[in-house]
Amino acid sequence: MANRHLARSIAMQSLYEWDFWGKDENKLKEAVAKNMQEFGPGLDGEEFIWRLIKGVIDNLAKIDKIIEKSAPEWPLEQITIIDRNILRLGLYELLFSNRQEVPPKVAINEAIELAKGFSGESSGKFVNGVLGTVYREIGEPQKDE
Repeated sequence: MANRHLARSIAMQSLYEWDFWGKDENKLKEAVAKNMQEFGPGLDGEEFIWRLIKGVIDNLAKIDKIIEKSAPEWPLEQITIIDRNILRLGLYELLFSNRQEVPPKVAINEAIELAKGFSGESSGKFVNGVLGTVYREIGEPQKDE
């Protein structure tokens, strides 16, 4: 479990750098390699990290539209880069990943923990609000399972 959280942290930090540097694919590869070496030496999670990153990037337009709809008072450019990428990662896991592997509540809780650990004081509540809104709107999948 701790390995998955660390892998999400590395994915989020790498997405942050990718976004900061203008979504440069080459910078992303460098960022992942650097972050793996610095924060996850020996971590058996590189495949999971790349699956998260690729999932976010492949669904970026859809995810960003969902963020804009779910937080209309916060234009995407005004959301801090860190919060924006935590939301992207959380929404990818909530909406597009394998729900047997990552149940919706786990996706939400992991994103909140990333926000609490890496962002500002109110970021956990902001991330919770956006992801909670999306979760309720999609009808709380697997609620009865």
